[in-house]
Amino acid sequence: MKISKLLNKKNSIFLILFFLFSFNLYAQDEPVDIWNIDKSKTDEQAITEEKVETIESNEEITGQQTIDTEDLKIESEILLDQKLESKDIKILGLYDPSENGLSMQMWRNSNGSELKNIFTSLDKINLSKDANKIIEISLLTNANYPSKDISFEEFSNIKSNWLIKNSNLDLIEEYLISNELLNENPELVNHLINEHLSKSNLEKACQIFEKSKSSPEDEYLFKFKLYCLIDSDEKEQAQLIYDLRKELGFEDKYFEEKINYLLGLTEEMPEEISENSILDFHLAHRINPNFAFEPNQNTSKIIWSYLSSSNLLFKADQIDISDLEKISVIENATHDQNYSENELYEIYKKFQFNINQLLTIKDSYKLLPKSEGRALVYQGILLTTDVQKKLELMKILKDSFLEENIGNAFDSELDKFLANIEIEDVPSNFTTFYSANTNKTVASENSEIKFNNKILHQSKLVNYFDNGYKLKEIEKEVENFLKKIKKNKKYFLSKKDIIFIEALKSDGIKVSEKYDDLYKIDDDKEIPTDIQNMIIKEDIGGALLRIAQVIGQDNIEEIDDDTIYFIISTLNKLDIDPIRNRMLLKVLPLKV
Repeated sequence: MKISKLLNKKNSIFLILFFLFSFNLYAQDEPVDIWNIDKSKTDEQAITEEKVETIESNEEITGQQTIDTEDLKIESEILLDQKLESKDIKILGLYDPSENGLSMQMWRNSNGSELKNIFTSLDKINLSKDANKIIEISLLTNANYPSKDISFEEFSNIKSNWLIKNSNLDLIEEYLISNELLNENPELVNHLINEHLSKSNLEKACQIFEKSKSSPEDEYLFKFKLYCLIDSDEKEQAQLIYDLRKELGFEDKYFEEKINYLLGLTEEMPEEISENSILDFHLAHRINPNFAFEPNQNTSKIIWSYLSSSNLLFKADQIDISDLEKISVIENATHDQNYSENELYEIYKKFQFNINQLLTIKDSYKLLPKSEGRALVYQGILLTTDVQKKLELMKILKDSFLEENIGNAFDSELDKFLANIEIEDVPSNFTTFYSANTNKTVASENSEIKFNNKILHQSKLVNYFDNGYKLKEIEKEVENFLKKIKKNKKYFLSKKDIIFIEALKSDGIKVSEKYDDLYKIDDDKEIPTDIQNMIIKEDIGGALLRIAQVIGQDNIEEIDDDTIYFIISTLNKLDIDPIRNRMLLKVLPLKV
């Protein structure tokens, strides 16, 4: 019976193959009507339909083959679905999932609506380096995109927006080149080349066109590439591309005037200056040896950046201190890091105040226009030697900038002042201000680890998370350490000790049950409900983004132990060990 069934199955397959082969021979000779929509199906669809028809006809003839042919039908449909889906799915990323303990399916169980809400929240936060690194790994790991309540375009836009916000230009270039996105993501390419040009680095801006396999379709990118060819003295090729694009209807009077001059097609130098784009502005500067431009409050940040990097901004000795509007513009540019703090404070020094104003700074500055008042406070900081008065004036000046949302204008100068004050000399009412504006109380990421073998989480055992121990070695060492703790009535396990032990257990390290009474943890109370749900659903991508949201603007070392516990516990439950280990090596060891 079994042999008969196998023969029937073979006969069925033979009939299918014979039919398909005959059909292909016939199809090669038959003319194709390209206007008949019913006949314009893909080859895959046609083959599958023929398979299904053959299967159905065989089922009618041979009832005993129903199960076999039904399986073949389902299999062929699955293969077709996979083939069609593979054409639609594009994976945009940089990192191998295994590098960070992730997988290609890390977004499979993610809810698009939840992800969009998380990113709306993240966009409002000035994220720390640690939070941004988790987002970078999440977004740039090669993985299938989430499909529930979010489209491929929406998800790729989230990646682009994050890259633009963080503006790591080398990372953006690598992402664009690796995924061949010159024409698929012109907005991100525009950001890259504009940022390079704003820093007067035309060579770096042009590299994207040299490395890309595609010719730019976007008009702005076309113009930029054309200019890059001219700059690299490939004028014949530039002329050819330019003429071809003109034949296709390209027209841009301002750009063409500048390009024609650079190509030597016209002798009269066009002097018009346009701020419509950084390329337009640069071209005006490039062709005019006597270029001069004075920015104002409406000048874009990117033009300010270009002027600063090209050394085209006015110096302190050129500023009329009675022009308070211009000084206000300079303060804003300093906040955006497009004007030197040194130059701003040189301008402040030019103001002249009477003795009464200098003796009553805390009252007098309030009666002056904002910029002039800040100049008075700054001069007061320079003149006073009393630490408390100095700190008080620094705080007044910083707060004055912050009130106008230009706090970055007093960053490096504030650092210089505070660097000359020792922490033990700071009065108690200024310790918060002092700590918030210095990093003296925060250990550097590169600080040396100091092991303390009297405390579990500061002992040499933490080297396990840096591949410092073999399985049997760590089990034995932990057993010995816990045995000592059990005997020592004065030793109480800290939250970081518990974090250490739970991470070991998660990795399969055996910890004897006799130590269970040393601590008790209830994850249901420790981990937020929404993250618990993500763990249950195995929503790896969503959980990582929520962790980044929890970290927010803080350095991981500064976060409280309870929060660290639930973050590590989440990573434990999702088996994301490489990220967890890097985090543990930051928060557990003592650093000096």
